[in-house]
Amino acid sequence: MNDKRKIVCMQCEAINQLDFQRLEKGPLCGKCHQPLFQQKSVVLNAGNLRRHIAQNQIPVLVEFWAEWCGYCKKMAPAYEQAATSLEPFMRLARLNTETDPTIASQYAVTSLPTLILFRNNRELARQSGAMTAEQIIAWARARILS
Repeated sequence: MNDKRKIVCMQCEAINQLDFQRLEKGPLCGKCHQPLFQQKSVVLNAGNLRRHIAQNQIPVLVEFWAEWCGYCKKMAPAYEQAATSLEPFMRLARLNTETDPTIASQYAVTSLPTLILFRNNRELARQSGAMTAEQIIAWARARILS
């Protein structure tokens, strides 16, 4: 049985469609030929957020953060570490609320850092406050399995 999934490229934002079973095999973008998964988060902004949460057919975990936020800075390495465990079955992304304050308002983000987990263009769960990589991984996996 073919289980096709759409995956948005981290580099060129082209929408790729591939077999779900191939996600772990290091698939490349059909347009720019870069790896679709790079074991790190993708930087989002007002221009590409909607594309990533609406078009990716894997869950997308978005960290809303700001440069001035000490907890955000503390959590940043843990978030990147979590990407190495959660990809390729989940896309991790970061959105700077200083650069795009209207997006933070649109999603009612009132404290930083805040993680929002999306699947099929809708919010599944959210969590505010700094976490370790292990906590991020456990929290995200538990929300997908519930």
